[in-house]
This record gives sequence, structure tokens and C-alpha cells, in this order.
Amino acid sequence: MPHVIVRPVATPQDHKRFLEFPWQHYKDDPNWIAPLVSQRRDLLDKRKNPAWEYMEGDYFLAWRGNEVVGTIAAFVNHRHNAHANEQVCWFGMFESPDDPQVAHALLKTAQDWARARGYKVLRGPQSFTTHEECGLLVDNFSPPVVLMPYNPPYYQALIESAGFSKVMDIYSLYFDRALIEEANAHERLKKTSERAMTRSGIRIRPLDMARRREEFAKFRDIYNAAWHDNWGFVPMTDRELDALVASLGMFVDPKFAFFAEHEGVPVGFALAIPNLNEALARVRPHPRVPEIFTLLGVLWHWKIVRSIRSARLPLMGVVKEHREKGVELALLLAIMESALPSRYQYMDSGWILQTNKLISIASKLGNKIYKTYRFYQKDVTT
Repeated sequence: MPHVIVRPVATPQDHKRFLEFPWQHYKDDPNWIAPLVSQRRDLLDKRKNPAWEYMEGDYFLAWRGNEVVGTIAAFVNHRHNAHANEQVCWFGMFESPDDPQVAHALLKTAQDWARARGYKVLRGPQSFTTHEECGLLVDNFSPPVVLMPYNPPYYQALIESAGFSKVMDIYSLYFDRALIEEANAHERLKKTSERAMTRSGIRIRPLDMARRREEFAKFRDIYNAAWHDNWGFVPMTDRELDALVASLGMFVDPKFAFFAEHEGVPVGFALAIPNLNEALARVRPHPRVPEIFTLLGVLWHWKIVRSIRSARLPLMGVVKEHREKGVELALLLAIMESALPSRYQYMDSGWILQTNKLISIASKLGNKIYKTYRFYQKDVTT
């Protein structure tokens, strides 16, 4: 068998191979859901992805003879290092067959890249910030919800056999109508939430779509304040907010987006979106298919036949001075009560750090942990 050689992406053809590799790699995996090609292209484009304003890095292809057999990215997130007072490099876009020779060659390339720039730690996977897909799926390898990662089960063994160890887990929580009824807690928790809001002077209101840009700016400010001290978090920039509005704004339903206000000032938010991966799984985006046909297919399943039956709660936060006053519970109840009369049968609430107290609050509403994603790191000085 030919030796594995890892080379940087250096030409437009290399970039095309890197972009399209997942379609080759996952072609026989029924659980993988292809993203929109434009979404992946924009993510990889260093001119379009606003995260590259404060990152530097390279993409790499693993070759066995004339065949591309794997990919990886190695990068430095300077805003992360400044915000967290760390000096780490990251790896992401890791894709490999169940072959230690390929996987170890890719990971060694990322380690060498980090070491050559004077960094001591390599962490990942992350592509490329906590605002995007991050972590390695280590259990429940079912199809992912929108904007969450998926990978084969064997990736965990490949990464750990290369000397990487766990640094943090993040969870996705799950609730459906049956779990809510089984918990038998809705009315009791509603009364508890109402009493807490009366004491704290909090009111919940829906997102005003007529002022979407202004509302998303408020969301960004709360998000940056609420998540400021969270492990791995980097505050969102103005350009990242613009990208978020462009990517999520068209999918936002005001019935599933809420602010918590205190004396008219927003102090918390929760935003859920339909799980568009259900539609993408049916229309199967592909680099060789014009995206207009893909988008029409998504629209058909989402708006016309209304076949999407699940949602995701990707974004929620409460500023520090208003935590543990019932605001989190009130926001979760608002989302849940909006979901109950809708066509949605279940909701994914993720991701959530393993250290987050919200897990215990959500469990009282009938939520349960159903997926775990893991960050790994390695000392690259040895």
C-alpha cells in the first residue's frame, strides 16, 4: 500500500478537492447529512468567513498515491488566545478513513504546524469557532440536527491513539411531547416561573421581525455578555453578527425567539430554528447539482408540504446579574409552550457545556442528554 503524504492546499484544484471531500468520504454513511455547498464554501473561504479576520491557518490534504484520503485544518485563533489568556492552536475539518496511518499523519501535520509557530498545545476539533460546528461526536451516531457536527464512531479511537485526551465535553439535550407528559411538570413549573418573574420584574417578549437587524444586535450583546466567561467562548464580532443574520435570519420564526427584559432592557434570550437537516436529508445537496434546485427542494419540504418535525434550540443566554432568578426557566418554558401546539415533535437543545447548571433546569422540563461532543488536546512539545 502506498505511503500517506500530507500536503497543504496550494491550488484551486486542491481547494476543490478539500471542499468536496466529505461527499466522497460519507457516500455510504446513511447518517451523514450533506450541507448546502454554498454554506461549506463560505465557511472555508478566508475572504468570506469573518472568523478568518482574526485567525491564521492552513488546509491540508492526505494523499495515498493519486487519491485524496483525508483532510485537516490547522489554525490559530488569536481572539481566543487573547480572551482566554491561552496559547493554543486548533485543528478542524478532520476527516479520515478508519486507518491510523492516515489519521496520525494528518494529526501529526497539525501538531508540527503548531510547534513550528511556537505553540505548545493543539486542541480540537473545531471548525472554526464556538459559533460554528465544534467537538467530536462520541455517542449516539444518529443523523445530526442543523449546524451540529457528525462523524463516524471510529474517529474517537483514531484521535485518542494519536495521544490526544479529553479537555471538555459538551452536550445536546432532547425533549419531545412524550417526555414532557411523562415529566408531568409543565403546569407546576409554569407557576414557579411566573412567581419568579413577578419577584424579579422580568417579562418575556417575542422577537420583533420588523426590526430584525436591531433585534439581532441586542441578541449579540447579550450573547457576548452571557457567554463571556464560558470555556472556549470568543465574543462575536460585527461581521460575525452579519453572517449570523444572513445564515439564520431567514429561518427564524418569531414564535420561537424570545427576549427576557428587566425594566425594558433585554437581559436574556432564547432562539430556536427548524431542523432544516430533515429537508437536506431528502434533497441531498451535491457539488454537481445547481444549488437553486436544492434550495427549492428545501423550501418545498419546509414551507409547502411542511414535513419538518423537529427543531433546534442553538442559542440561549442570560446576563450574569440576572441568573438563578428564574429567567432561564421562563425562556425555556416560552420555547416549549410555542413548540407544543406546533407540528414539531421534538427539539434538540445544544450545545451545552458539561459544567452548565442549565442542564439540571432543563431536566426538570423533561429534557435528557442524548448526544455528547468532545474537545481533545495534546501537548505538542514532546
